[in-house]
Amino acid sequence: MRAVVCSGYGPPDRLRIREVDQPRPGDGEVLVRVQATTVNRTDAATLRGKPRLARIATGLIRPRQPVMGTEVAGVVEDTAAGVTEFSAGDAVFGFHAGAQAEYLTMPASGPLARIPAGMAACEAAPTTEGAHYALSCLETVEVGASDHVLVYGATGAIGSAAVQLLKHRDVTVTAVCDARGIDLVTSLGADVVIDYTAEDFTQTHERFDVVLDAVGKSRFVRCRALLKPGGAFLTTDLGPRAENLPLIVATRWIGDHRVRLPFPTDARAHVRLVRELLASKDLRPVVDRTYTLDDIVDAYHYVETEQKLGTVVITVT
Repeated sequence: MRAVVCSGYGPPDRLRIREVDQPRPGDGEVLVRVQATTVNRTDAATLRGKPRLARIATGLIRPRQPVMGTEVAGVVEDTAAGVTEFSAGDAVFGFHAGAQAEYLTMPASGPLARIPAGMAACEAAPTTEGAHYALSCLETVEVGASDHVLVYGATGAIGSAAVQLLKHRDVTVTAVCDARGIDLVTSLGADVVIDYTAEDFTQTHERFDVVLDAVGKSRFVRCRALLKPGGAFLTTDLGPRAENLPLIVATRWIGDHRVRLPFPTDARAHVRLVRELLASKDLRPVVDRTYTLDDIVDAYHYVETEQKLGTVVITVT
């Protein structure tokens, strides 16, 4: 089968499409024929080996998992012993390493669900990664209809999912993006939109229960004045010189605000929730561009421009 392989950290030009052995499902696993996958911020960071601290998990010298990708949508080709929830022919989507390939094996008990009726694989594939990280952030705080949340970077995969998930909870949302994304985040339900290229979002007079930095480009020191007493700064990144790590500890004991960098867990539950929200139309995929697998290097280059709105989809078969 063909797969996108990375033999060492570096720019997108390091990527190669190679013929590799088609995997076979072991006990409790399914074999998925991949129809669509994505290139997201996590993939680009993994390719570059950044931040360097992350190499403890991904591999010190080169990616431990040579086949790239994390989001998948396709059809169950085969199942192994012990699998009862899925059958050959089921249209499924999920979240698993090694997704940028023609076939993928993964545990049936993992982050995998059936694609809602009427939804194509290229629509389902870009819904899991952003929502998974957004849910991981939001699960660290209690927000509801009386709360006001600012989402910085509201047009990315995490940010666009966060806006929708917050509106599903009837939260008042202020979205921060550039002018290109105003119509998008408005259509997702944002109550207020701030164009950061036209004004400094930190100078707004509004105060928030939560500030969510969905792209890891802001800092607690800049956003602290935006928070109400007891408010939380949620981030998806370590920050400059990993400053958010000591801030997480320090703000537990000092001051009236908290810094939180959630460690994503329970991807299975998140994918199942995403399926429910997709089926009920409370969550919709946000797709910027679609590339073929043969154009994977171009897709990574585009993601690295940091200009994408939502997610970049890769059609495989």
